[in-house]
Amino acid sequence: MNRGEVIPGVDFSRRAVILCKPDCVERGLVDEVLDRIAATGVTVSGRRDMVAQPWQAHVAYRDMLADTRMPALDIPACLDATYAGRPVTVALAHGEPGVHRRLRHLLGHTDPTRSPLGTIRGDLADDSLAAARAERRLVRNLVHTSDDAEAARRDFGTWYRTTHHGAHALDFHRSVVILCKPDCVERGLVDEVLNRIAAAGAMVSDRLELTAQAWQAHVHYWDLLVDADSFPDRDVPACLDATYAGRPVTVALAHGEPGLHDRLRHLLGYFDPTQAAPGTIRGDLGDDSLKDALAEQRLVHNLVHTSDDADAARRDFGTWYGAGRRVLLTSPSHVPHQPAPANR
Repeated sequence: MNRGEVIPGVDFSRRAVILCKPDCVERGLVDEVLDRIAATGVTVSGRRDMVAQPWQAHVAYRDMLADTRMPALDIPACLDATYAGRPVTVALAHGEPGVHRRLRHLLGHTDPTRSPLGTIRGDLADDSLAAARAERRLVRNLVHTSDDAEAARRDFGTWYRTTHHGAHALDFHRSVVILCKPDCVERGLVDEVLNRIAAAGAMVSDRLELTAQAWQAHVHYWDLLVDADSFPDRDVPACLDATYAGRPVTVALAHGEPGLHDRLRHLLGYFDPTQAAPGTIRGDLGDDSLKDALAEQRLVHNLVHTSDDADAARRDFGTWYGAGRRVLLTSPSHVPHQPAPANR
């Protein structure tokens, strides 16, 4: 592997890393920023919600840390205050050569007050370089994208290939896999569901949008398939394929204290939304019923699944994240996740 190369054979001249900074996440602007980038014809994928580690900010801003021309600012302290233990979202942008320059133009000037209307910072940012200097901090300008192909390679290694040196194996007694089902994604309820889980005291991280494969649904619902004779009114394999195969889902990890599995299952509510209590996710947001599902010989649409227990969480991780994301099997900094306010 060449020095700095993190994905052999990947053409980073066509790919950029998008970093939605803590101010972007906390103001609930991530979706709008990513939508604006996608609207330029760039494909946005690989979204990951995470808590920034100090070393990631240090590596990302290594040029600033090594710059001796800003004696008025304590750059290490500013970076730690801005990033360490705070939520960020990263995503990948795929386009034609020159995508880096086009995205930097779309972002606008580093100082939002100098960014023209029509740029992301010009339209959405609420800070200024003058205010940041007066308060001896970094300017809040929402988002960063890779400057060029070499920077994209480094940014990917910083934000995606995290090894969390010294971290322990993920404790599945304290971690839960959240599966936002196709009906949740297609109704635009993923953010609300994840925010509700976060508001219950869980730290939500490592959000991933993907297209479900038939095998994933079969493995996830193995018990339904094994007990298919208990459902003579439905063709369970066909129902699973119709519900999941080739359709969008979102998965995320929730971290908390032991007992989190039971608390989240209670938060979800009864599997039949019409029987779920008010205040639960299915009771408040569900729009289906077991009665309708039986009449139509399909599975009930009930928005979301969370792992039943530690063993289920381990299986769910392997099913939906897979061996290629083993790097996520590390304990994150246990910082409470603050749900972002509704953006739209």
